[in-house]
Amino acid sequence: MNKYNLRDVSSKKEDVSNALKDKIDKGLYPSAFCKVVPDLLGEDKDYCNIMHSDGAGTKSSLAYIYYKETGDLSVFKNIAMDSLVMNIDDMICTGLTGNFLVSNTIDRNSTFIGGEVIKSLIHGFQEIIDRFNENGIKMILTGGETADVGDTVRTLIVNSTFTARMKKKDVITNENIKHGLVIIGLSSYGSSKFEEEYNSGIGSNGLTSARHDLFNKTYFSKYPESFNPDTSKNLIYSGKFSLQDTTPDMPINIGKACLSPTRSYIYIIKAVLEEFKDKISGMVHCTGGGQTKSIKFGNNVHYVKNNLFPIPPIFKLIKESSGSSFYEMYQVFNMGHRFEIYTDYKTAEKIIEISKLFGVDAQIIGEIKDSTGNKVSIYSPEGIIEYK
Repeated sequence: MNKYNLRDVSSKKEDVSNALKDKIDKGLYPSAFCKVVPDLLGEDKDYCNIMHSDGAGTKSSLAYIYYKETGDLSVFKNIAMDSLVMNIDDMICTGLTGNFLVSNTIDRNSTFIGGEVIKSLIHGFQEIIDRFNENGIKMILTGGETADVGDTVRTLIVNSTFTARMKKKDVITNENIKHGLVIIGLSSYGSSKFEEEYNSGIGSNGLTSARHDLFNKTYFSKYPESFNPDTSKNLIYSGKFSLQDTTPDMPINIGKACLSPTRSYIYIIKAVLEEFKDKISGMVHCTGGGQTKSIKFGNNVHYVKNNLFPIPPIFKLIKESSGSSFYEMYQVFNMGHRFEIYTDYKTAEKIIEISKLFGVDAQIIGEIKDSTGNKVSIYSPEGIIEYK
């Protein structure tokens, strides 16, 4: 068993998948990235509804430690961003690019998480939503719930729920992912035109691994509330770095790099769909499962990823510090791109141009071939890795 599983987390969530095997209702379009259901809200046969929930995960625990060490409350605004984007960028895979109703849930242990943190989170949610609206992405914050649940939450959990309607004819169902298409990857790291500072590309997946593999035992003794006490001691804060240590490869410290807010691709996808919607066969948000996420979509397709981005500094650092194999790294982290678009070669070139206008690097990272059963092949620095 790898370190990730030993820390009581899983990139594949096998138990969840097994629990859903007998589930009959997969919605109107079973292959879509998000579940699509009939239009209960408007009762219009030409429309459908999508509702989605996700959050920042264990990244909030790292934000708590960083705040305690530095007094920097801005990290919680980033956690609000993570919670929002993990929903937004799942939903844009279906073709949705606005008119979202949003609510949030903040579960805290009030012994450690004070009112100043809650204020920063709530103001952060509103500020980020206001910014989306100012830039043409319509959404309304409808309220939320803040609960003191110290019996079950050690520090802080931040989640959001999104609801939207769209026309059925506009849904991207992922049913047309097939042989002959190319795979466009949108970079997860760097400095885009809609972000305030350098983004390491970490997103909101694999943070349990990143936190414990990078940072040192100082935090074990200072913040026992920040980890599962049932985890083996040698797997807790087993790295060599402090939060404010720096590396020549990144313009921000390692703690801030791990807390880089999850980048949203909604501005890019909105522009792409306005011009090329009929050319898009599918889209996948490479979150849980990292570069293997795509294996869940399409039928009898082989995702050949043979031209990936250079591995960003944060993932190199995690690999060196953890000793993890490339097999595990690509299954846990996005490793350089967090969004994929499947289309023809000619359209791909134009989509890449659009992405670069927003300051987000993009490239053809592979192609789709026929297969017996779905599989993913990663051309890694140590050779080809296959996942089935």
